[in-house]
Amino acid sequence: MAMHTPPHPGLALRRDCIEAVELTVSAAADWLGVSRPALSNVLNGHAAISPDMAIRLEKAGWGTAEAWIKLQYQYDLWEARQHASSIKVKRYKVA
Repeated sequence: MAMHTPPHPGLALRRDCIEAVELTVSAAADWLGVSRPALSNVLNGHAAISPDMAIRLEKAGWGTAEAWIKLQYQYDLWEARQHASSIKVKRYKVA
């Protein structure tokens, strides 16, 4: 089954977690113990949600680390599939 274009998980983080409780990016970064630029990069889709960030989000009460990692994985896999035709690998035939 073809996968639809998934949104970057940072967009969900911005909308469903940070904006939902009316936090600024700076306040959310302080709360999570990360720099404002690091959080901003995630929120704007320029950086992935790392396992460390996923744990921080879980500790903040914004879902489970596993859920954030799955969202990031789905996004990353979709991105990779966009250029799969340029990956030149021949199938290995077992005798």
